[in-house]
Amino acid sequence: IPAEIGMPTLRIEIDMVQNDKALKLNLDLFEEKREQAARRKAKMEKYYNFKVRNTNFKLGDLVYHNNDASHAQDEGKLGHKWEGPYEVIEALGKGAYKLKDRKGKLLLRI
Repeated sequence: IPAEIGMPTLRIEIDMVQNDKALKLNLDLFEEKREQAARRKAKMEKYYNFKVRNTNFKLGDLVYHNNDASHAQDEGKLGHKWEGPYEVIEALGKGAYKLKDRKGKLLLRI
């Protein structure tokens, strides 16, 4: 005995007229949903950009360098996140800087 006889499945129970109406409704609402998503995205983007600060360092400023970028000290999950301090010796533009440590050794580009 086939399973469809004893227990109806979606394949058998779909009403084609109702299905067509539901598809048309979803198509009509698609553009509205897209606009809502765009508004939500713009709102989140505005909130994020409001919180972000652009930081500019001057020559001679002491800064810390992210340890994840250099992998200089891989101490695992509980390791140090930052290494330094380093001194800014040149601003290269777009947030890039040349750094040297306290002993005068240049930090290699990573």
